[in-house]
This record gives sequence, structure tokens and C-alpha cells, in this order.
Amino acid sequence: MATLAATSLTGYGARAVTELTLGASDTFVYDPTVTGQKLCLRNPTAGALTLTITGSTASAAIGVPGYGTVSAAAGYSTGSIPAGAARVIPLDSIREYLAGTIAMTGATGLVASLLKNA
Repeated sequence: MATLAATSLTGYGARAVTELTLGASDTFVYDPTVTGQKLCLRNPTAGALTLTITGSTASAAIGVPGYGTVSAAAGYSTGSIPAGAARVIPLDSIREYLAGTIAMTGATGLVASLLKNA
């Protein structure tokens, strides 16, 4: 199990991005006091992959206006990411799923990077 290190986007110019090729279970740290964090995912494998992001203390009952009650405890699924494709998840939009220790599972071989503004 590895922890994905964040790449800071503060300042000017280009910078190297820290990437992690995911194994069976890896983690990252979400800081709810820093807005605009993004999890970037790319699939260099030959097949489609689906990542599940699960916070260890995510709530089982979250009220979503216009939708009803959902459970974040089971984790957030990225849906299928085809071979050669990339996705970006604005983490503020799934913050309810990111409580506690955050595990990334189910997508061995996916390459992840975490970008933040601080």
C-alpha cells in the first residue's frame, strides 16, 4: 500500500507532477480546508478499469437536494475508465466520500496524480 503525494500548483511556471501507479489498495490525503484539489487518473493498461474511492469514516446517510439520501460509506466509483483514457475528479465535489483514511481500490495499473493549490 502506497500513499499518493500531492503536487502543489502554487507559484508560476511548469512543475513535475508526482504520479503513482496503483496497486491493489493505495491511499491519499484530502485536506477539506484546501479548495480546488483534483485527482487525475489515466489508464495506460490494455483494458478498462474502475476505481473505487472509500473514506474509512464516510457517512452512510447523506441528504442530496433533489436526489434523496445516498450512502458514501460504500465509496465513490469512477465508472469504467477505458484503456488509454484519462479522467479528472474535482475532489470538492465528492468530499462526503473522503472522510477518514481514503483508500483507492479495484484499479491496479491505473496511474494517479493529486493536484492541489497549496
